Amino acid sequence: MAIPAGGVVGPVREPGNVSLLCPKLTTTNYTAWSIMMETVLAAHGLQDAIDPVTGGGVDARRKNMAKALIFQSIPEDVLLQVSKYQEPKDVWDAIRVRFLGAERVQKARLQTLRSELEGMRMLETETVDEFAGRLSGIQSKYRSLGSSLEEEVMVRKFLNSMPPKYLPIVTSIEQYSEIENMAFEEVVGRLKAYEERVKPQEDLARDVREKLLLVHNDKQVKEKNGRADIISLCK
Repeated sequence: MAIPAGGVVGPVREPGNVSLLCPKLTTTNYTAWSIMMETVLAAHGLQDAIDPVTGGGVDARRKNMAKALIFQSIPEDVLLQVSKYQEPKDVWDAIRVRFLGAERVQKARLQTLRSELEGMRMLETETVDEFAGRLSGIQSKYRSLGSSLEEEVMVRKFLNSMPPKYLPIVTSIEQYSEIENMAFEEVVGRLKAYEERVKPQEDLARDVREKLLLVHNDKQVKEKNGRADIISLCK
């Protein structure tokens, strides 16, 4: 039976005219899949076929029925891996070993991403676009692991990670906007507009600081040369 691209396969017709949908196993849904498949098998009276204690005592017809239900709900690469097993409980255990291991790795990676996200702050040398790109990269990594970052989480993290010079616009957004309904692109756009408005003032202030530093250094050089001239005259 071909497996569609969606989340279920079937339906499987249960005696008594009840249609049961077999869930499709993916790389990210093993726990939910196993719960749903156990329910499907139980509805067919086949749950003992995958039980480690009773599985060996199930008759051949019921074993084949249990294997058929499992086989039609798994992707082709997994099917080729587990088709060598004769007992449905061995098929079930092989799938569990493969996907629980992958699930643990996935959870560890997600935890690493959460820690990385919590520690992220916009650097003073970064532009709004550059920091937004870093945050979007974390969001993409979440998606690749079958998880997601809600828009509100992204917006709040973005606002809370701004350097002090953005405090006026951040405070304004938090006071007068509905952050829970704000898109990430919208808040990035507002911060970019603010960045562009204050940039000329920052450039002017930087020029002033640089000129003052040059004057200070020039004064120090002249004072040093003056002291050197006095010492030479005293000799």
